Amino acid sequence: MSLKIGIVGFPNVGKSTLFNALLKKTVALAANYPFATIEPNIGIVEVPDERLKALAKVIHDEYFNPNSTREVPERIVPAAIEFVDIAGLVKGASSGQGLGNKFLSHIREVDAIAHVLRDFTDPNVVREGSKEPLSDREVIEIELALADMEIVQKRIERVKSELKKGANADLQEELDTLEKILKRLENGTDKLNISEKENEIAKRFNLLFYKPKISVFNIDEDKINEYESREDGNIYLSAKLESELVLLDEESAQEFMSELGIKEPGLNKLIKKGYDLLGLQTYFTAGPKEIRAWTIKKGTKAPEAAGVIHTDFEKGFISADIISFEDLVKAGNYKNGKSLGVLRNEGKGYTMIDGDVVEFKFNV
Repeated sequence: MSLKIGIVGFPNVGKSTLFNALLKKTVALAANYPFATIEPNIGIVEVPDERLKALAKVIHDEYFNPNSTREVPERIVPAAIEFVDIAGLVKGASSGQGLGNKFLSHIREVDAIAHVLRDFTDPNVVREGSKEPLSDREVIEIELALADMEIVQKRIERVKSELKKGANADLQEELDTLEKILKRLENGTDKLNISEKENEIAKRFNLLFYKPKISVFNIDEDKINEYESREDGNIYLSAKLESELVLLDEESAQEFMSELGIKEPGLNKLIKKGYDLLGLQTYFTAGPKEIRAWTIKKGTKAPEAAGVIHTDFEKGFISADIISFEDLVKAGNYKNGKSLGVLRNEGKGYTMIDGDVVEFKFNV
C-alpha cells in the first residue's frame, strides 16, 4: 500500500530539518540558502503506537518460558509511512519559476501533503515569501491550483474534440465534471460538496489541489507551550527542537519535554495526523514470534485485510478470530478473552475496526 506524504513549502522553512528529525538521522541537506534540496529525499518512518508495548506485555506474560533464552515476543514491527522531502516551491512555480514544474511533478506522486510554514524568527536564516505564514500557504495553494488548471484545460479540449465525433454519455459526464473542477480551481479555496465522480477524476489525473493537506507551522522553540493545547487541525512544532529531541534517549527526551510543558514530540503528532489524513487504521497480529501493526484503509473488510499480509490469505479466506486491543489487555490473554466471550469468530462480511487483534483462518 502506497502511503507517501510529501513535505512541501517555500525554501528555508525547515523542511529538510523536519525530514531529518522524522528519520532520526541526517539524510537531507539542511542549508541556509534556497533550493538546497533538488531531488526529493525519501524515508520510511515508524508510526508511533503506544498499544504495541501493551500487546508485548500480554504476549510475554502468556508465552514466556523462564527456562528458555528466547525473547518473547521475538520482535515488534510497527506500521510505517513514507515521507518525501521535496524541494522548495516559490511564487510562479506553476509556470516554471525555481524549477517549479519539476518539483510539482514530485508532489503529484505523493498521497498527501504536509505544508511546512515558517513562523520562526531566526534572522540568520534567509527568508523566502512573506512574513505571514497564512499568506505563504495561500500562495502555494494558488500554485497547486494553477498547475492543475493547465492539466484540466488540456483534458477538456481533448474531450470536446472526442465529443464532436459523436455523442458519448461517459465522455459527456467527464466533461461536465472537468468543467466543475476547473471552476473550483479558479475559485481557489472551495473544497465543499466534492462529488464521487470529481474525486475519481482528481485521482486519475493526480490533481494537487485535491490531495489531503496538513499545515505544519514551524515555530520558535520558546512558543511551543503556547500552542500545545490548540486543536485547530494544524500541527505546531519547532523543527530545530525536534531535531534535538531525537538525539536523546527516551528518558532524557521525556524530561526535556516536561520542562517545556509538552506531552509528546510534534513529530509524533505529525505522523499520526498524516496516518489519519490518509484514512488509515491499524490492526494487529500478535504471537510469541512477532507482534506487527498492519495498515489498512478505514472500511476494509476482513478478507482484504488478510490480503495485506499475503494475497493467499485473501484468496483462501475462511474466517478471522478477532478481539479488540482493549478487550485483550483487560482479559490478560487469548484464553481468558475466549471464556469472557470477547474473542469472536468473524466471516467475510466483517468490517475491520482500528485496534482489532486478529488471527486469520484460510485455506490454500
